[in-house]
Amino acid sequence: MYHSWLDRWDERRAERGDEVKRPTDFALDTELAFPGSGQPAGIEAFCKLAEQAVEVPTYFDEPGNNNLVVEREGEWVKFPSGISTDVAENNVVWAKVTESRSFDQALVVFHHWNASARYQQMANFFARRGITVVEMALPYHFERSRPGADYADYMLSPNLGRTVQSVRQAVWDGRKLIRWLKGQGYKEISVLGMSLGSWVAGLIAANDKTVSKAALFLTAGSLADMVWTGRATRTICESIKPAIELDDLRRAWGPLDLAKHAHRLSRDSLEVQVVLAKRDKVVLPEHSDRLIQGLKHAGAAPSILKLNCGHYSLSMPPYIVSAGRSVARLLKPGP
Repeated sequence: MYHSWLDRWDERRAERGDEVKRPTDFALDTELAFPGSGQPAGIEAFCKLAEQAVEVPTYFDEPGNNNLVVEREGEWVKFPSGISTDVAENNVVWAKVTESRSFDQALVVFHHWNASARYQQMANFFARRGITVVEMALPYHFERSRPGADYADYMLSPNLGRTVQSVRQAVWDGRKLIRWLKGQGYKEISVLGMSLGSWVAGLIAANDKTVSKAALFLTAGSLADMVWTGRATRTICESIKPAIELDDLRRAWGPLDLAKHAHRLSRDSLEVQVVLAKRDKVVLPEHSDRLIQGLKHAGAAPSILKLNCGHYSLSMPPYIVSAGRSVARLLKPGP
């Protein structure tokens, strides 16, 4: 009875999101994802460029990353993004810092798609435990929002190139933030990502050896499969399906597939934790399970926590309490 109520609560949350999401047109915009490609025509050309990017170990490395100018005022920091877009607000990265008064650990947090507020309770929870929390705004969210937009329709959309660009931008911005934190004297840097933010956190952990621990909430490997089958991405899928097959969408968004980075996520210096919802209708459990199997096949030994709730109800007690405590154990310094 309780779980039936929980499922209905999750569905009502999803319906509230439907009220503001409007279908947008399918587009390739190849040059956004692969600058310098010369805008080759067609889906097949896009997919081939994506397959090449998967094989390039520096695709998520920001070029010329030596210059870093960060402004700080109180609990806020901001700095120029490594990627310039046609939305001026999105080109400045904002992050909120909840200090712990210790330089032992910093946790960089990446929120979920269309988040309406930062995770202040969670930040306070970890700060009380000696961990400074830094919450970065993802592209087109919060201070980086596109003027007049009802939701973050540029971060994740039927525009294949802009979606790749947005995730790549988030990874570059997150790595720049981590570089700043190391310069401030933090000894250990960890990342935590929620839903879409878990893809960002996972890609950063895979590509930045500075990161020692990664907590991935409500995650999977293939972003394409999540969008194709997920409850929260129906409007995106409605625009994509008439234009492209799932296999080609997997190829096109291959650089964003965490399973393709499993060998990097399995390095000895990185601890990975995955927190999942058994009743998830947004990131289906079978997609999450495939990522876990891929990590194990690559030699990783991720810590897995599966809670009997839905995607949205993970934010409710007792589930969020269990999840928070599990991350606290992950972040607890070793002997």
